[in-house]
Amino acid sequence: MTEDKIIIAMSGGVDSAVAAYLASRGRCAAGVTMDLRSSGVGCDETAETDISGAATVCDMLGIPHFVAELGETFRKTVVADFIAAYEAGETPNPCVLCNKVIKFGALLDFATENGFDRIATGHYVKIEKNAEGRRLIRRAADLGKDQTYMLWSLSQDVLSRCEFPLGALSKAEVRALAAELKLPMASKGDSQDICFVPDGDYAAFIARTTGKTPVPGHFISMNGSILGQHKGQLHYTIGQRKGLGISLGKPAFVVAKSAENNTVTLGEDADLFTTRLAAKRINFIPFDRLDAPMRLLAKVRYRQEASPARVEQIGENELLVEFETPQRAICKGQSLVLYSDDYLVSGGIIS
Repeated sequence: MTEDKIIIAMSGGVDSAVAAYLASRGRCAAGVTMDLRSSGVGCDETAETDISGAATVCDMLGIPHFVAELGETFRKTVVADFIAAYEAGETPNPCVLCNKVIKFGALLDFATENGFDRIATGHYVKIEKNAEGRRLIRRAADLGKDQTYMLWSLSQDVLSRCEFPLGALSKAEVRALAAELKLPMASKGDSQDICFVPDGDYAAFIARTTGKTPVPGHFISMNGSILGQHKGQLHYTIGQRKGLGISLGKPAFVVAKSAENNTVTLGEDADLFTTRLAAKRINFIPFDRLDAPMRLLAKVRYRQEASPARVEQIGENELLVEFETPQRAICKGQSLVLYSDDYLVSGGIIS
Protein backbone atom coordinates (compact mmCIF):
# COMPACT_ATOMS: atom_id res chain seq x y z
CA MET A 1 0.00 0.00 0.00
CA THR A 2 1.06 3.54 -0.66
CA GLU A 3 -0.22 6.84 0.63
CA ASP A 4 -1.41 7.67 -2.90
CA LYS A 5 -3.94 4.81 -2.98
CA ILE A 6 -7.28 6.17 -1.83
CA ILE A 7 -10.90 5.09 -1.51
CA ILE A 8 -13.74 7.60 -1.49
CA ALA A 9 -16.86 7.10 0.63
CA MET A 10 -19.81 7.75 -1.69
CA SER A 11 -23.38 8.16 -0.46
CA GLY A 12 -25.05 8.71 -3.82
CA GLY A 13 -25.23 12.47 -3.21
CA VAL A 14 -23.61 15.39 -4.98
CA ASP A 15 -21.00 16.16 -2.30
CA SER A 16 -19.41 12.71 -2.24
CA ALA A 17 -19.59 12.48 -6.04
CA VAL A 18 -17.59 15.70 -6.44
CA ALA A 19 -15.23 14.57 -3.67
CA ALA A 20 -14.64 11.38 -5.64
CA TYR A 21 -13.76 13.37 -8.76
CA LEU A 22 -11.34 15.62 -6.87
CA ALA A 23 -9.67 12.87 -4.83
CA SER A 24 -9.29 10.41 -7.70
CA ARG A 25 -7.49 12.64 -10.20
CA GLY A 26 -4.10 11.16 -11.11
CA ARG A 27 -4.28 8.53 -8.36
CA CYS A 28 -5.07 4.90 -7.83
CA ALA A 29 -8.58 5.30 -6.44
CA ALA A 30 -11.92 3.61 -5.94
CA GLY A 31 -15.33 4.48 -4.59
CA VAL A 32 -17.20 2.68 -1.83
CA THR A 33 -20.82 2.92 -0.74
CA MET A 34 -22.01 1.63 2.60
CA ASP A 35 -25.05 -0.65 2.59
CA LEU A 36 -26.54 -0.13 6.05
CA ARG A 37 -29.71 -2.15 5.61
CA SER A 38 -30.35 -4.81 8.23
CA SER A 39 -33.23 -6.18 10.27
CA GLY A 40 -35.71 -3.62 8.97
CA VAL A 41 -33.35 -0.67 9.46
CA GLY A 42 -32.99 1.44 6.31
CA CYS A 43 -35.02 1.91 3.17
CA ASP A 44 -34.38 -0.70 0.44
CA GLU A 45 -35.43 1.59 -2.41
CA THR A 46 -33.32 4.54 -1.21
CA ALA A 47 -30.28 2.34 -0.60
CA GLU A 48 -30.48 0.80 -4.08
CA THR A 49 -30.76 4.26 -5.64
CA ASP A 50 -27.76 5.55 -3.66
CA ILE A 51 -25.62 2.52 -4.53
CA SER A 52 -26.59 2.73 -8.20
CA GLY A 53 -25.87 6.48 -8.34
CA ALA A 54 -22.44 6.07 -6.76
CA ALA A 55 -21.60 3.19 -9.12
CA THR A 56 -22.58 5.35 -12.11
CA VAL A 57 -20.24 8.14 -10.99
CA CYS A 58 -17.38 5.69 -10.49
CA ASP A 59 -17.95 4.35 -14.00
CA MET A 60 -17.83 7.92 -15.36
CA LEU A 61 -14.56 8.52 -13.47
CA GLY A 62 -13.09 5.20 -14.59
CA ILE A 63 -12.54 3.86 -11.07
CA PRO A 64 -13.82 0.69 -9.37
CA HIS A 65 -16.83 0.78 -7.05
CA PHE A 66 -17.24 -1.31 -3.91
CA VAL A 67 -20.23 -1.92 -1.65
CA ALA A 68 -19.44 -2.37 2.05
CA GLU A 69 -22.06 -4.45 3.86
CA LEU A 70 -22.10 -2.74 7.25
CA GLY A 71 -25.75 -3.06 8.21
CA GLU A 72 -25.31 -5.34 11.20
CA THR A 73 -22.45 -3.26 12.59
CA PHE A 74 -24.55 -0.12 12.12
CA ARG A 75 -27.55 -1.67 13.86
CA LYS A 76 -25.53 -2.99 16.81
CA THR A 77 -23.69 0.29 17.39
CA VAL A 78 -25.35 3.46 16.06
CA VAL A 79 -28.97 2.31 16.14
CA ALA A 80 -28.60 0.51 19.48
CA ASP A 81 -26.97 3.58 21.06
CA PHE A 82 -29.70 5.83 19.63
CA ILE A 83 -32.44 3.72 21.17
CA ALA A 84 -30.67 3.33 24.51
CA ALA A 85 -30.09 7.09 24.76
CA TYR A 86 -33.74 7.94 24.11
CA GLU A 87 -34.88 5.29 26.58
CA ALA A 88 -32.55 6.88 29.15
CA GLY A 89 -34.16 10.29 28.64
CA GLU A 90 -31.40 11.72 26.46
CA THR A 91 -31.50 13.29 22.97
CA PRO A 92 -28.67 11.68 20.99
CA ASN A 93 -26.98 12.77 17.78
CA PRO A 94 -26.41 9.47 15.94
CA CYS A 95 -24.43 11.10 13.11
CA VAL A 96 -21.54 11.82 15.50
CA LEU A 97 -21.30 8.17 16.57
CA CYS A 98 -21.77 6.98 12.99
CA ASN A 99 -18.78 9.03 11.89
CA LYS A 100 -16.62 7.50 14.61
CA VAL A 101 -17.60 3.82 14.46
CA ILE A 102 -18.92 3.42 10.91
CA LYS A 103 -17.60 5.95 8.36
CA PHE A 104 -14.19 6.36 9.98
CA GLY A 105 -14.22 3.04 11.80
CA ALA A 106 -15.70 0.01 10.04
CA LEU A 107 -15.47 1.63 6.60
CA LEU A 108 -11.83 2.57 7.16
CA ASP A 109 -11.19 -1.05 8.16
CA PHE A 110 -12.92 -2.16 4.94
CA ALA A 111 -10.64 0.18 2.98
CA THR A 112 -7.51 -1.24 4.62
CA GLU A 113 -8.65 -4.82 3.99
CA ASN A 114 -9.02 -3.97 0.30
CA GLY A 115 -5.59 -2.35 -0.04
CA PHE A 116 -6.44 1.33 0.47
CA ASP A 117 -4.59 3.21 3.18
CA ARG A 118 -6.47 6.51 2.90
CA ILE A 119 -10.11 7.53 2.74
CA ALA A 120 -11.80 10.66 1.38
CA THR A 121 -15.33 11.86 2.12
CA GLY A 122 -17.61 14.70 1.08
CA HIS A 123 -17.59 16.39 4.50
CA TYR A 124 -17.13 20.16 4.48
CA VAL A 125 -14.08 20.45 6.75
CA LYS A 126 -10.38 21.21 6.42
CA ILE A 127 -7.45 19.20 7.76
CA GLU A 128 -4.12 20.82 8.58
CA LYS A 129 -0.92 19.54 10.16
CA ASN A 130 0.85 21.55 12.88
CA ALA A 131 4.58 21.77 13.69
CA GLU A 132 4.31 18.84 16.12
CA GLY A 133 2.77 16.63 13.45
CA ARG A 134 -0.75 16.59 14.88
CA ARG A 135 -3.69 16.83 12.53
CA LEU A 136 -5.97 19.79 13.17
CA ILE A 137 -9.60 20.11 12.12
CA ARG A 138 -10.51 23.53 10.76
CA ARG A 139 -13.88 24.92 9.80
CA ALA A 140 -14.77 24.79 6.11
CA ALA A 141 -14.65 27.78 3.81
CA ASP A 142 -18.44 27.53 3.49
CA LEU A 143 -19.47 28.12 7.10
CA GLY A 144 -23.09 27.41 6.23
CA LYS A 145 -22.11 23.83 5.31
CA ASP A 146 -19.30 23.36 7.85
CA GLN A 147 -19.43 19.86 9.41
CA THR A 148 -16.64 20.03 11.98
CA TYR A 149 -19.29 19.64 14.71
CA MET A 150 -19.85 16.06 13.53
CA LEU A 151 -16.17 15.03 13.58
CA TRP A 152 -14.99 15.96 17.09
CA SER A 153 -14.59 12.31 18.16
CA LEU A 154 -12.02 11.29 15.52
CA SER A 155 -8.58 10.19 16.71
CA GLN A 156 -5.23 11.39 15.43
CA ASP A 157 -4.61 8.00 13.82
CA VAL A 158 -7.86 8.25 11.87
CA LEU A 159 -7.31 11.89 10.90
CA SER A 160 -3.86 11.04 9.53
CA ARG A 161 -5.57 8.80 6.97
CA CYS A 162 -8.38 11.15 5.92
CA GLU A 163 -8.88 13.66 3.14
CA PHE A 164 -11.72 16.16 2.76
CA PRO A 165 -11.59 17.57 -0.80
CA LEU A 166 -14.55 19.95 -0.30
CA GLY A 167 -13.12 21.92 2.63
CA ALA A 168 -12.08 24.92 0.55
CA LEU A 169 -15.20 24.97 -1.66
CA SER A 170 -18.67 26.46 -1.28
CA LYS A 171 -21.78 24.39 -1.87
CA ALA A 172 -22.52 26.52 -4.93
CA GLU A 173 -19.08 25.71 -6.35
CA VAL A 174 -19.63 22.00 -5.70
CA ARG A 175 -22.97 22.03 -7.51
CA ALA A 176 -21.48 24.01 -10.40
CA LEU A 177 -18.65 21.50 -10.75
CA ALA A 178 -21.12 18.60 -10.60
CA ALA A 179 -23.15 20.20 -13.39
CA GLU A 180 -20.00 20.81 -15.46
CA LEU A 181 -19.05 17.15 -15.06
CA LYS A 182 -22.63 16.11 -15.91
CA LEU A 183 -22.91 14.04 -12.75
CA PRO A 184 -26.42 12.54 -12.47
CA MET A 185 -26.97 13.90 -8.93
CA ALA A 186 -25.88 17.48 -9.72
CA SER A 187 -29.28 18.90 -8.74
CA LYS A 188 -30.15 16.34 -6.04
CA GLY A 189 -31.24 17.94 -2.76
CA ASP A 190 -29.38 17.54 0.52
CA SER A 191 -30.49 14.92 3.03
CA GLN A 192 -31.83 16.53 6.21
CA ASP A 193 -33.14 13.66 8.34
CA ILE A 194 -31.50 10.88 10.32
CA CYS A 195 -30.99 8.24 7.63
CA PHE A 196 -32.72 5.42 9.50
CA VAL A 197 -35.66 7.59 10.66
CA PRO A 198 -36.52 9.45 7.42
CA ASP A 199 -39.98 10.49 8.65
CA GLY A 200 -38.57 12.01 11.86
CA ASP A 201 -40.85 9.97 14.13
CA TYR A 202 -38.22 8.70 16.58
CA ALA A 203 -40.71 7.26 19.07
CA ALA A 204 -42.48 5.20 16.42
CA PHE A 205 -39.14 3.93 15.09
CA ILE A 206 -38.04 2.87 18.58
CA ALA A 207 -41.37 1.16 19.29
CA ARG A 208 -41.24 -0.63 15.93
CA THR A 209 -37.62 -1.71 16.39
CA THR A 210 -37.81 -2.81 20.03
CA GLY A 211 -41.38 -4.09 20.06
CA LYS A 212 -41.98 -2.05 23.22
CA THR A 213 -44.81 0.46 23.52
CA PRO A 214 -43.87 3.70 25.34
CA VAL A 215 -45.46 3.79 28.80
CA PRO A 216 -47.56 6.88 29.65
CA GLY A 217 -46.49 8.94 32.65
CA HIS A 218 -47.02 12.28 34.31
CA PHE A 219 -46.36 15.81 33.17
CA ILE A 220 -45.17 17.63 36.28
CA SER A 221 -44.50 21.26 37.16
CA MET A 222 -41.18 22.70 38.29
CA ASN A 223 -42.22 22.05 41.92
CA GLY A 224 -43.27 18.46 41.22
CA SER A 225 -47.04 18.91 41.02
CA ILE A 226 -48.84 16.60 38.58
CA LEU A 227 -50.22 18.52 35.60
CA GLY A 228 -51.55 15.73 33.40
CA GLN A 229 -50.57 12.61 31.49
CA HIS A 230 -48.00 12.25 28.71
CA LYS A 231 -47.67 9.38 26.24
CA GLY A 232 -44.12 8.29 27.17
CA GLN A 233 -41.05 10.42 27.92
CA LEU A 234 -39.19 9.49 24.73
CA HIS A 235 -41.87 11.33 22.70
CA TYR A 236 -40.53 14.66 24.00
CA THR A 237 -37.37 16.71 23.82
CA ILE A 238 -36.01 19.60 25.86
CA GLY A 239 -37.35 22.93 24.64
CA GLN A 240 -40.40 21.41 22.95
CA ARG A 241 -43.58 23.49 23.02
CA LYS A 242 -45.83 22.17 20.27
CA GLY A 243 -47.50 18.76 20.31
CA LEU A 244 -47.55 18.33 24.08
CA GLY A 245 -51.23 17.51 24.17
CA ILE A 246 -51.88 19.51 27.32
CA SER A 247 -53.39 22.96 27.92
CA LEU A 248 -52.28 24.99 30.91
CA GLY A 249 -53.69 28.35 29.86
CA LYS A 250 -50.21 29.65 29.06
CA PRO A 251 -47.24 28.56 26.95
CA ALA A 252 -45.52 25.47 28.36
CA PHE A 253 -42.12 24.04 27.45
CA VAL A 254 -40.39 20.74 28.21
CA VAL A 255 -37.59 21.70 30.60
CA ALA A 256 -36.57 18.26 31.92
CA LYS A 257 -37.25 14.54 31.54
CA SER A 258 -36.73 11.60 33.89
CA ALA A 259 -36.57 8.12 32.39
CA GLU A 260 -36.33 6.63 35.88
CA ASN A 261 -39.59 8.23 37.00
CA ASN A 262 -41.12 8.48 33.52
CA THR A 263 -41.92 12.16 34.09
CA VAL A 264 -41.75 15.17 31.80
CA THR A 265 -41.28 18.51 33.54
CA LEU A 266 -43.01 21.55 32.06
CA GLY A 267 -42.09 25.16 32.73
CA GLU A 268 -41.69 28.57 31.15
CA ASP A 269 -39.25 29.58 28.45
CA ALA A 270 -37.05 31.27 31.07
CA ASP A 271 -36.62 27.89 32.81
CA LEU A 272 -34.78 26.53 29.77
CA PHE A 273 -31.72 28.76 30.19
CA THR A 274 -28.54 27.73 32.00
CA THR A 275 -24.88 28.73 32.01
CA ARG A 276 -23.28 25.44 33.04
CA LEU A 277 -22.96 21.91 31.70
CA ALA A 278 -20.77 18.86 32.05
CA ALA A 279 -19.65 16.62 29.18
CA LYS A 280 -18.32 13.06 29.19
CA ARG A 281 -16.65 10.78 26.60
CA ILE A 282 -14.42 13.68 25.59
CA ASN A 283 -11.81 13.88 22.84
CA PHE A 284 -9.16 16.50 22.11
CA ILE A 285 -7.76 17.33 18.68
CA PRO A 286 -4.69 19.66 19.07
CA PHE A 287 -3.51 18.05 22.35
CA ASP A 288 -4.27 15.09 24.61
CA ARG A 289 -5.73 16.81 27.66
CA LEU A 290 -6.54 20.22 29.09
CA ASP A 291 -3.99 21.03 31.79
CA ALA A 292 -5.52 24.37 32.76
CA PRO A 293 -8.87 26.11 32.18
CA MET A 294 -9.27 27.77 28.77
CA ARG A 295 -11.54 30.36 27.22
CA LEU A 296 -13.03 28.76 24.12
CA LEU A 297 -16.07 28.99 21.88
CA ALA A 298 -18.69 26.33 22.58
CA LYS A 299 -21.64 24.89 20.66
CA VAL A 300 -24.31 22.60 22.11
CA ARG A 301 -26.10 21.87 18.82
CA TYR A 302 -25.14 21.73 15.17
CA ARG A 303 -27.07 24.75 13.88
CA GLN A 304 -25.89 27.24 16.49
CA GLU A 305 -23.41 30.07 16.75
CA ALA A 306 -20.57 29.18 19.12
CA SER A 307 -20.58 31.15 22.39
CA PRO A 308 -17.66 32.14 24.67
CA ALA A 309 -17.17 29.83 27.64
CA ARG A 310 -14.71 28.80 30.32
CA VAL A 311 -13.73 25.15 29.91
CA GLU A 312 -12.06 23.00 32.56
CA GLN A 313 -11.15 19.32 32.52
CA ILE A 314 -12.43 17.95 35.85
CA GLY A 315 -11.70 14.26 35.30
CA GLU A 316 -9.95 11.87 32.97
CA ASN A 317 -12.98 11.85 30.70
CA GLU A 318 -15.07 14.86 31.76
CA LEU A 319 -15.29 18.59 31.07
CA LEU A 320 -17.04 21.39 32.95
CA VAL A 321 -18.20 24.30 30.80
CA GLU A 322 -19.42 27.68 32.05
CA PHE A 323 -20.89 30.01 29.42
CA GLU A 324 -20.61 33.78 29.60
CA THR A 325 -24.24 34.08 28.55
CA PRO A 326 -27.11 31.64 29.32
CA GLN A 327 -27.78 28.94 26.75
CA ARG A 328 -31.27 27.68 25.90
CA ALA A 329 -32.53 24.09 25.95
CA ILE A 330 -29.29 22.17 26.49
CA CYS A 331 -30.05 18.48 25.95
CA LYS A 332 -28.34 15.51 27.58
CA GLY A 333 -26.94 13.23 24.91
CA GLN A 334 -26.20 15.98 22.39
CA SER A 335 -22.63 16.93 21.50
CA LEU A 336 -20.70 19.77 23.09
CA VAL A 337 -18.11 21.00 20.59
CA LEU A 338 -15.34 23.49 21.41
CA TYR A 339 -13.43 25.83 19.10
CA SER A 340 -10.52 28.22 19.19
CA ASP A 341 -11.22 30.63 16.32
CA ASP A 342 -11.71 28.34 13.29
CA TYR A 343 -10.08 25.28 14.85
CA LEU A 344 -11.90 22.44 16.55
CA VAL A 345 -10.38 21.84 19.98
CA SER A 346 -12.53 19.21 21.66
CA GLY A 347 -15.93 17.65 22.03
CA GLY A 348 -17.93 15.40 24.30
CA ILE A 349 -21.40 14.14 25.11
CA ILE A 350 -23.48 16.45 27.32
CA SER A 351 -24.23 14.69 30.59
